[in-house]
Amino acid sequence: MAYDFPMLIDGEFIKTEDMLEIYSSFDNHLVGHTYRASPVEIEQTIVAAERAFEITKQMPVYERAEKLAMIVNDIRDNKEEFAQLICEEAAKPIKTARAEVERGIFTFIDAMEECKRIRGEYMPLDLEPNSKGRWALNRRFPIGPILGISPFNFPLNLVAHKVAPALASGNPLILKPASPTPLTSLRLAQSVSRAGWPAGGLNVIPMDSKNAHLLVNDERIKMMTFTGSPVVGWELKNRSGRKRVTLELGGNAAVIIHKDADIEYAVTRCVSGSFGYAGQSCISVQRIYIHADIYPLFMKSFLTKINELVVGNPADEKTDVGPMIHTSEVKRVKEWLDTAISAGATVEIGGNYENNLFEPTVVSKVDPQLAINCQEVFAPLVVVHPYTDIEDAFRQVNDSDYGLQAGIFTKDAKVIFTAYEALDVGAVTVGEVPTYRIDHMPYGGTKQSGLGREGVRFAIEAMTETKLLVMNI
Repeated sequence: MAYDFPMLIDGEFIKTEDMLEIYSSFDNHLVGHTYRASPVEIEQTIVAAERAFEITKQMPVYERAEKLAMIVNDIRDNKEEFAQLICEEAAKPIKTARAEVERGIFTFIDAMEECKRIRGEYMPLDLEPNSKGRWALNRRFPIGPILGISPFNFPLNLVAHKVAPALASGNPLILKPASPTPLTSLRLAQSVSRAGWPAGGLNVIPMDSKNAHLLVNDERIKMMTFTGSPVVGWELKNRSGRKRVTLELGGNAAVIIHKDADIEYAVTRCVSGSFGYAGQSCISVQRIYIHADIYPLFMKSFLTKINELVVGNPADEKTDVGPMIHTSEVKRVKEWLDTAISAGATVEIGGNYENNLFEPTVVSKVDPQLAINCQEVFAPLVVVHPYTDIEDAFRQVNDSDYGLQAGIFTKDAKVIFTAYEALDVGAVTVGEVPTYRIDHMPYGGTKQSGLGREGVRFAIEAMTETKLLVMNI
């Protein structure tokens, strides 16, 4: 039986005549349907968010915390429902979908705690004689309606990274979920509604991309937080006017395996970081730089473990790698791979696909300027490069338009801190793949990878504005 999730506008779940059907990318069965908002519903949503702001900005901390706790409890009580929904509409392996639900719960717990820590500052002003008797308070205030645009690959947790900090900080949120995976966010909307959040405080409205400009351009919207492709993200920023903008965009994450690394541990983490959810994560491992002294040992173990991965039905408990989200993406990756092969690259394992199932693939001898190395592949495909000089490895990692996260496996403290200084990325993970993220840490990148930081506390800072109170006593 297919799911039916109406959109949420001003506290009401609404259907329109414009139905959006969601099909599984694994076997094309109908997962469910929702409804698209027209310009009429979009205008209703903006008005509702403005009205809700008059309520949410005055909500006391204890009330925000209590309602966030109720959202946590609803997700926790229905974990398997959420996981099965993610598995179906995103074609995410069920064990990975369950892990995403746990992360979503953590994100809301963190928001529940952080809303209690939106603190101000006392400032003495009597630093010179003419300011004697003066002092000030500096405090954060919510800014108003926020537009959140979320991607397909984490339909609960990356939505939570828009919703949770907005609610925690007293801001109404209008969410445009990804068209391939809107159902999970609409199920989350039910959790928020059950918690008694003020009408209009959260609105979830699927829509055609051609109508998104009605929100992006509207000055009543005070901020846009976008997660998705760099091409779309930067274009939306250029059209967003004076509103605040946070962009969490793409990457082609690199990891360095230095000569003193624990090879087996590094291999295990690289297999997970490269092929989890078919590589469809902006911090999925795409480039691996391996010291020449250990290259043969690393590759032997790496290919052996990849060969053990189970590729297939995401609903199967044993599946490690499910399908990619769309046939067009599969064909794009195959074209990039064929171009590399024609230029002399070697396929070490994989390289084939059936329907939307692309085999876990490792490619060597790749020209660094080819797309599978320098662009975001967003697929279960990894390129490997040997190196002899660590400074050269740093230069190769930085030779990219992206700078989200990078990892390094080494025990050498000098190499660690040199990497921290040298790598032009938002985060360096040591003894870990760049795919690692825990949801309270600051998360974002440099160059084409984005603008600003996510992570609940850091999102709250972006969603609030400081105001100074000066006292002359």
